Amino acid sequence: MRLKDKVSVITGAGAGIGKATALRFAQEGAKVVVADVDDEAGEEAVHQIKEAGKEAIFIRTDVSRSEDCRRLMEKAYQTFGRIDILVNNAGIYVKGDVTSTTEQDWKRILSVNVDGIFYCSRHAVPFMIKARGGSIVNVGSEAGIVGIKNQLAYNVSKAAVIMMAKSMAIDLASYNIRVNAVCPGTTETPLVKAAIEQSPDPAEARKALESCRPANRLGRPEEIASAILFMASDEPGYATGSSLVIDGGLTAW
Repeated sequence: MRLKDKVSVITGAGAGIGKATALRFAQEGAKVVVADVDDEAGEEAVHQIKEAGKEAIFIRTDVSRSEDCRRLMEKAYQTFGRIDILVNNAGIYVKGDVTSTTEQDWKRILSVNVDGIFYCSRHAVPFMIKARGGSIVNVGSEAGIVGIKNQLAYNVSKAAVIMMAKSMAIDLASYNIRVNAVCPGTTETPLVKAAIEQSPDPAEARKALESCRPANRLGRPEEIASAILFMASDEPGYATGSSLVIDGGLTAW
């Protein structure tokens, strides 16, 4: 097992990519701390992990609040005695260009997608230093690599996520802490499925999302979880400050 006895904190782990990652980490032997703002979803993820005979706890966390992130890391440490892996997965999505994006939406998406990574990492790193090493994986996006129409705030936030991985990698290398990013393309999460179904023409909306990439399909949460697992594990031990792109080829056009 690639993560045997490692303690992993995963934000946004109640659904989608975060939940798939939590389940996969548990299969690989990790003790999993599920963090999410949705109590019901978080508890269900923990229930599924425990049903499989693995260890997990749920801690309700709003990553846009520094105090929540501090409490998350302290409780994780108090429960399991160490923190080895942090997956900064929690994020939100907002449509809009520079004129249609409201100031409220701009501040909200940056507070979750960017501030959340800063707060969680800031409060997790001291515990990783105590453990003499660790691995942080920031979940970015294809949208942080190429500009995508009508999602200015999201694009900017995910570009920041990638640069935060690079910057933290440089700063934390001497502590044996690796920091990398995984950049998914559009993935069939509950949020994406709901957005497709709510569009005026769901079939056309799905076709547009699929056909803009060489693979001609959407990603699956389990595929992204596998990429996160690889980057979080000791296998790519020489990788830090890197971005692993899993987008069906969109950024290769």
